Amino acid sequence: MTIVVTGSVATDHLMRFGARFRGQLLPDQLENISLSFLVEDLQVRRGGVAANICFGLGSLGQRSVIVAGVGCDFDDYDRWLTEHRVDTSHVLRCDDLHTARFICTTDTEQNQIASFYPGAMAQAATIDLVEILSAVGHVDLVVVSPDDPAAMVRHTRACRTAGVRFAADPSQQIARLDGAELHELVDGAHYLFTNEYEAALLAKKTGWSEDDILGRVGCWVTTRSEASITLRRAGHAPVEICAVPAEVVVDPTGVGDGFRAGFLAAIASDLDLEHAAMTGAALATIVIETTGTQEYTADPRRFTALLETTYGRDAATHIGHALRLDIPAAELEATR
Repeated sequence: MTIVVTGSVATDHLMRFGARFRGQLLPDQLENISLSFLVEDLQVRRGGVAANICFGLGSLGQRSVIVAGVGCDFDDYDRWLTEHRVDTSHVLRCDDLHTARFICTTDTEQNQIASFYPGAMAQAATIDLVEILSAVGHVDLVVVSPDDPAAMVRHTRACRTAGVRFAADPSQQIARLDGAELHELVDGAHYLFTNEYEAALLAKKTGWSEDDILGRVGCWVTTRSEASITLRRAGHAPVEICAVPAEVVVDPTGVGDGFRAGFLAAIASDLDLEHAAMTGAALATIVIETTGTQEYTADPRRFTALLETTYGRDAATHIGHALRLDIPAAELEATR
């Protein structure tokens, strides 16, 4: 299965604040905020939603094609992605700009304050996705993930023009997109990805009810913090899949991207929606236990053990076989 992922490529600057943000906020002075947080740690990592999803797909053995605007500093990142089964030959290189930057501080309650500099991502709207799809050949799915808003709309139109299935992943860009743009991004999507807050904001900004949205998409996948994943389809009862508990929560950055990568890798391996959600949940847990969005390894033994502990041996065996992660029983026993 050939998956094309459009969206951001960025360098992440991840910092930790050793207290609670809310302890520094004065309710009667919110209109005059002027704060500086003394952070305890700085990690500079590769990131960006499209790159994170592609890396996650590669970690589970799936090849993907990334489509994004990148800057003059992309060479090392290019080699990294290529080493992890990502085709980077269709990125738009902007030698007069830097690749996007994500600067994020996380407090002790896992709340985050972040800024995003788009850099070369702002040029993504000039990318001709129809031309790229033709060059790639047969494409099974295009993921339209957070990007320059005009690029997201243009890429969605390109999918319709080319008759290619697409997944809508507006995520944090819902705040920047207006109702008409969101209508265009969502309508006809084979998959729609949101978290719980984004689902409510999407409904508010589009003016569509839950039934309206379900009538326009194939499957609406909603992650609910650390609790569960909800799969909704028109004419079907919602399906709840529990999350995979983490041994330790290190950094939530990129967890949603990890979930999407796991979900899509399972779909590419011909698994059904429920097993895809389980796969996504397991990969999301591996991400949250790691600092950085592309610093983890989807070790087959650890991955299979997480699935078995949460969903049972049958599910773990079925998913492991589909993803070609089969582990001999004696070796698996040693991970318990």
